[in-house]
Amino acid sequence: MKKRWKKRWKKRRIKKTAYSLLAVFFVLLTVIFTDCIRSDSLMQMIFSQAKSEVYLHMLNTTVPALFYEKNEKDGIRYLVEKFFLTIPVYGYVTNTQEYTTQSESDISYEEIIRQEAADETYVKEQTGEMLAQEQPAAGTENAGTETAGTETTENEIADAGNSPSTDESKESGEAAEKPEGVEVASSGFVPNQTPVVSYAQDKLNDFDYLIQNFYVVDRTTTINSTQLNAADLLSRSMKLTHGADSPQILIYHTHSQERFADSLAGDTSASIVGVGAYLHQLLGKYGFHVLHDTGEYDVESRDDAYSKAGPALEKILKENPGIEVVIDLHRDGVAENTRLVTEVGGKQMASIMFFNGLSRTTANGDIGYLYNPYIQDNLAFSLQMQITAEEYYPGFSRAIYLKGYRYNMHYCPKTLLVEVGAQTNTVEEAMNAMEPLADILAKVLGQ
Repeated sequence: MKKRWKKRWKKRRIKKTAYSLLAVFFVLLTVIFTDCIRSDSLMQMIFSQAKSEVYLHMLNTTVPALFYEKNEKDGIRYLVEKFFLTIPVYGYVTNTQEYTTQSESDISYEEIIRQEAADETYVKEQTGEMLAQEQPAAGTENAGTETAGTETTENEIADAGNSPSTDESKESGEAAEKPEGVEVASSGFVPNQTPVVSYAQDKLNDFDYLIQNFYVVDRTTTINSTQLNAADLLSRSMKLTHGADSPQILIYHTHSQERFADSLAGDTSASIVGVGAYLHQLLGKYGFHVLHDTGEYDVESRDDAYSKAGPALEKILKENPGIEVVIDLHRDGVAENTRLVTEVGGKQMASIMFFNGLSRTTANGDIGYLYNPYIQDNLAFSLQMQITAEEYYPGFSRAIYLKGYRYNMHYCPKTLLVEVGAQTNTVEEAMNAMEPLADILAKVLGQ
């Protein structure tokens, strides 16, 4: 009995000694490096957290009665676990489980597609209720918002631009008519010809600076400095490679039923589709050859919109191989007391936001069956658009939002998903936002 007691006492003594040595080691490291790093850097926060953890474990070692816990693990395993808990990143990853998804082995491709739609913020039209994960039953979100004569799921493609075929019908579709109430010529918008602010390349090359100033990374996904390398992304040319003799840009709407605060039921021109029609015309005035797909992919069910839009996109791109830019135009969803409004050139307009899917979730890592060979090109396009927006129209664009899925951004390298304001914006504010957006596109695409 006495021999067993001595053995236990010896183990406890070794454990306490090990804790003390570890504590001294981390305190010395903290003292040495704290004075060598910037006070506002991520490393500073890590060392600060580590220092707190070390002090806590020192107290645990010297006054164990304050931290009594039942231990059913062997000494070595317990010691290793305590060691890693002094490293804040390890502790965060192992202890934080705010967002969980099904594992890849348990989830089908179809379910992932549905989650893409559910992953976006959604606002129920009738009540204004915010729905982030759970969507309404099929068809309920469209109550009172159907457009007469548009029940067919076939694509209606409007073709505009300064090419010889601008006013001609494209196959079975007619050229797009100007939305009611939209005055392109007398809009009064004067594009900025010189930057208002500028960003030094060395600052943009700092990953921490880039993330903090230009991005919001959703907890559903992760990104690192290798994938988000400003020098690489800004060096990729977004200039169009051919003239306006054939279509260059496609505008479409995965969620065509999205409307604004003063949209009228049945009036497509006052929906996100009408906003797309205005952008279509503005880009035409810049000399681009644009197609506007007004197909409806979210009438029966919003959840299946991305999977329904996919085949239509493939068909359009196959029939028009010269298309180099694809723009999926959306309207965001926010709380009813939130207003995404900014002022550009004396005009009130909706703020816009560029959105990227990374085909990677925090829980599962890279999603193989949502492979996107153009992720880097997508990121390059949105970053160049964002920086141009900030330089010429500061405050017009919200930070780029990064999320976990794909959002049909794998069909074309130069693909943008753009959120125009939200359900609390007016139609006029959304229309006004297309004026600087068209100018930013012209500056980035080089025409």
